[in-house]
Amino acid sequence: MKVWLNGTILDTEQATIPASDRGFTLGDGLFETIKALGGHALRLEAHWARLEQGARLLRLPLPLDRAGLENAITQVLVANSLDDAALRLTISRGPGQRGLLPPQPCTPTVLLSAGPLPPALGPARVVIAREVRRNAHSPLARIKALSYLDNILARLEAQERGADDALLLNTEGRLAESTIANLFVVLADGTIVTPPVAEGALPGVRRATLLTELGAEERPLPPEALDNAREAFLSNALSIRPLVAVDGRPIADGMPGGLTRRLLDGFDTSA
Repeated sequence: MKVWLNGTILDTEQATIPASDRGFTLGDGLFETIKALGGHALRLEAHWARLEQGARLLRLPLPLDRAGLENAITQVLVANSLDDAALRLTISRGPGQRGLLPPQPCTPTVLLSAGPLPPALGPARVVIAREVRRNAHSPLARIKALSYLDNILARLEAQERGADDALLLNTEGRLAESTIANLFVVLADGTIVTPPVAEGALPGVRRATLLTELGAEERPLPPEALDNAREAFLSNALSIRPLVAVDGRPIADGMPGGLTRRLLDGFDTSA
């Protein structure tokens, strides 16, 4: 495969990053996962807006603008002969000296890779993570920061407990999201709800679209909300996945619900 690194298309084996890069040493940077169909990146405006928000928070200068990102995406798709792809954009603060304070000025590293879209995932049976809580008070909860260790620990716990994924509670004990996706729940009265960003949910790009398309509400959700739910699903930039069981207990009849099936049938079927 070929990648776009700081403006140059390179074979993966040729793409090298300095050992002092702060993305490697400190997790100092941002990333976005973007879906491409028919050679075009989906919802790029929203991805770019979130990237800019994260860069402002980190005081990280972006070394390219949106047009530059679009051009890089085109280059990497063409170089890999891909029309439909999962794109990964990584921007670190670049090389730096020892210590926490970044160099002034800094020279960010930008890496864009592309690969085939992953196959559709089956219905998810999840657990509620016991070891990790989502810190809704941290500004990092609202951006795609490179450091993902809380999510990794929760995912490892899910694997050890025989589950497909884990749901993260916030520090108040309410639902926030899964390790890689936003959570949507259809309550017993038919209301479609998702945890608010203020509760620790990442402001997902696909989440924002679904809030509008479905007329969903943002509402704090205790874990017990899943006990009487009609159905639930997980969403991220690449997919929608039915959620059918939590901690061994089925949601409704333990099968993907009607809304989830309709979303799957129409999910990003064209660019």
